[in-house]
Amino acid sequence: MKLDNYRTKLIAIYMRTKIIVFIATAIFPMAFNTGSEEISSKSGTFNTQKDLLLVQFDCKTDVDDIHTMAALATLMTKENFSEVNYHVVTGTYGIQGGLYVPPNDLLQLAFRDNWTDAHKDFESAVNKVKELVKTTLKNQGDVWIAEAGQSNFTAEVVKAVKADIPEINISQRIHVVQHGGWNEKMTSPAHLRYVKDNTDYHKIPDGNVVGNGSPGFRSPDYKHWQDKVTDPRLVEIWQLAIEIANKYNGKDGRYNNEAISAGGLDFSDLSEVCWILGLKDIKDTEEFFNFLSD
Repeated sequence: MKLDNYRTKLIAIYMRTKIIVFIATAIFPMAFNTGSEEISSKSGTFNTQKDLLLVQFDCKTDVDDIHTMAALATLMTKENFSEVNYHVVTGTYGIQGGLYVPPNDLLQLAFRDNWTDAHKDFESAVNKVKELVKTTLKNQGDVWIAEAGQSNFTAEVVKAVKADIPEINISQRIHVVQHGGWNEKMTSPAHLRYVKDNTDYHKIPDGNVVGNGSPGFRSPDYKHWQDKVTDPRLVEIWQLAIEIANKYNGKDGRYNNEAISAGGLDFSDLSEVCWILGLKDIKDTEEFFNFLSD
């Protein structure tokens, strides 16, 4: 009888342990990437061995794109993300008026030659990015687009890809992530409809707001980034980004970003990159820099 009771207790302990492990796995998934090949997102997983991340900036007319470039460059140095295959595009604006914010010095410093200039030559940029997309798709990877601007450029790239490789169904292989309602309004209606109809399109909560389901990276009061960023090259990148943003913010009719005018930071467009790479649980600018310095 004692032996039977002992066995019963062992079985009960074993079952309780399995239940606890199951609950912990279900309720407490990793908030941040742990270095595995797959990075979770709502739309699936970003596979660092196969997938391509495109980060596309309009730079017209808000200077928040400039801060976002610095934040992206900083994130890509984090060990867990150093293997992410990514490419940056500038000048992916839509139908809005106003002047462009020239970011090329910063892009070269932050990303060396890993960027494309659609402002200088739109058609050439479409062809270049098209080839990157085709290579990824043919190698069984997916393409994830952080739309830090409008979708006119994306529409033309998708059209070109479909024309070149019609045998590949790209509607679930190219994922477009947009956080800005204004960005959608400033995309030509035909281009926006085409992208929504032909890609896996996601509109996420606005990255300018804290506590809405996306990271909120518009922070007029955050001014101590240098306490967290210590790598000399990254410090140089941030200093140049802040210099360019201050130079063009509100100048000659450009949008006046009040957070940046107050001496703070605005890299709200990075909310899309965070969503794609499984970092959507980062709350705000302070948590972002704390995560980078861990």
